[in-house]
This record gives sequence, C-alpha cells and structure tokens, in this order.
Amino acid sequence: MAEHPDPAPHAPVDPRLLEILVCPVTKQPLQYDRVNNELISPAAGLAYPIRDGIPIMLPEEARPLDDI
Repeated sequence: MAEHPDPAPHAPVDPRLLEILVCPVTKQPLQYDRVNNELISPAAGLAYPIRDGIPIMLPEEARPLDDI
C-alpha cells in the first residue's frame, strides 16, 4: 500500500475567528497551536482539532492536554 504524502503546512487561523471563538466548556478564550493545528483551551485542559480549516468545537472531539 502506498503511503500518502505529507499534507501541506497548516494555514493560519483567521485572527478574527480567534477573537469570537471560546471554549464551549469554560467560555474562555482559545489559543492557536500552529504546530499541532489545534485550538487550545488552557482553562479546560483541552485541545480542539482543526480539520480542513474548520475548528471542531465539540468537547467529545477534543483531546486532553496531558495526552501528549
């Protein structure tokens, strides 16, 4: 089975989007982690994935920050 090539580098999240998005659990601001392409909620200890440029803001889709 052929391996898929590495995906293109992640496009930055629109800063205006970061201004309005908050953690659905804590309602606190989020931080963008460009390396992992996630939105981080330090208050909740969760990292929300960004898939195809769309933040997935569902707590059940987030990973715990200590899950590294």
